[in-house]
Amino acid sequence: MRRRSVIGKRLVTIVGILVLGAAPRGWAQPLGVGDPAPAIEVKEFVKGTPVSSLEKGKRYVVEFWATWCGPCRVSIPHLTELQKKHPEFTFIGVSVWEQDQKGVKPFVQQMGDKMAYTVAMDDVPEGAHGNEGKMAKAWMQAAGQDGIPTAFLIDRDSTIAWIGHPMGLDQPLEKLAAGTWDVSAARTQYQKDQAQRRKMSELQAKLTTAQQSGDPHQMLTALDQAIAEDPAMEATLGIGKYQVLARGIKDPVKARAYGSHLIDSVLKDNAAALNQFAWMIVAPEAPKADAGAVKLALKAAQRADELAQGKDTGIADTLAKAYFDAGSPAKALQTQQRAVRLAKGTPVENDPGVRARLEQYRKAVKPH
Repeated sequence: MRRRSVIGKRLVTIVGILVLGAAPRGWAQPLGVGDPAPAIEVKEFVKGTPVSSLEKGKRYVVEFWATWCGPCRVSIPHLTELQKKHPEFTFIGVSVWEQDQKGVKPFVQQMGDKMAYTVAMDDVPEGAHGNEGKMAKAWMQAAGQDGIPTAFLIDRDSTIAWIGHPMGLDQPLEKLAAGTWDVSAARTQYQKDQAQRRKMSELQAKLTTAQQSGDPHQMLTALDQAIAEDPAMEATLGIGKYQVLARGIKDPVKARAYGSHLIDSVLKDNAAALNQFAWMIVAPEAPKADAGAVKLALKAAQRADELAQGKDTGIADTLAKAYFDAGSPAKALQTQQRAVRLAKGTPVENDPGVRARLEQYRKAVKPH
């Protein structure tokens, strides 16, 4: 998750990196993978065949979304594709956390064939807030899910087989359809993931306190302690540690050394994380980076582009900016042209930033 735009990237703060994976406070989480699915308690079905209960012997996808949620708009057509591909599953999109449910029906009507599955509104008590709906409480809150869109995959025994982002639904859905999905293994993985989120939540509190103190050394200590206790956490915390070294403590030598370690080791096979690292340095809204930092960004973006086989719009956009900042406008233009080609037919096609950078690089290459 990167820059906040249709391209999906965003510049994040040190603590913000942790917020992305943090869990709700309190961690009252009685619901998880392998548990019986809660009841369907909605106010109204606004599209498709109403579903009063989850019947034994049938399989379902229960997905939570909202009209104001940008990522939900992106995932809705994907859910429609999956519903068409797997008619043996019943897809139910439940609108939750709405400030005003009056906007749900017009939204669904506007989506038309892009939202071709059953859609319902949460049952919110009169005068209550949107997050106090029956479905929001029994499903999302009970499972410790604080972000949408979120999908729950339900098997023939009315058991939750998987919980996650709808864009990651393909594989578990295919395997459940083929009878090869291991719910027990999925439950174990889910519990590990949630335990990780608990750690992140606790660390977030420590880092927030450290950041409020104004002492970056406290933040570095907290990050180093967390990584020492669980080396696997470095894949998530490493970018934050680099930020502390580069922008907090302002030690470019240590920052470059640690950045190289991340690129060559910790993040070397993680295209998304490498892209995040590079964009953090070269983003237009980021503080101006020195030549050493730009070199790191270019190396990270090149590796990310290699992993993505040159087929990811956002990564190509990042790589082009890294080339430009490194003093190679011709390579920047060539790469940005690829990003624009890849964007055709996707939500990124109309991203003004992508187009603006294309023109910027074109002007830099054009003879005066």
